[in-house]
Amino acid sequence: VQLQASGGGLVQTGGSLRVSCKIPGRVYSSAVLGWFRQAPGKKRDFIALISWGAGHTMYADSVKGRFTISRDKAENTVTLQMNALKPEDTAVYYCARGRYRSRASEDWDSWGQGTQVTVSS
Repeated sequence: VQLQASGGGLVQTGGSLRVSCKIPGRVYSSAVLGWFRQAPGKKRDFIALISWGAGHTMYADSVKGRFTISRDKAENTVTLQMNALKPEDTAVYYCARGRYRSRASEDWDSWGQGTQVTVSS
């Protein structure tokens, strides 16, 4: 069963958005949840990850200090809060589930369907 992403939308530069991802089934403490994004004509880039058990986080330099990843164990969701958005943040955002704290998209096991985030200048 696929991860279910929601949220996103259109916002002006400097605004905020939140994207969430519902994770189906049981999530083991060893799991890692993450967010990637892909702009048209570009590769899928790592944004942030969080370890399900301990809650350790990792961010791409481009979003550090602006984006915050969190997880809700009771709801089986992972959320990306995005503040101070810039036009270059415009992309389709994907949630992912994996086993390793990796920035490489090929290391992740399952993906959500993607949700569009557009930041107007």
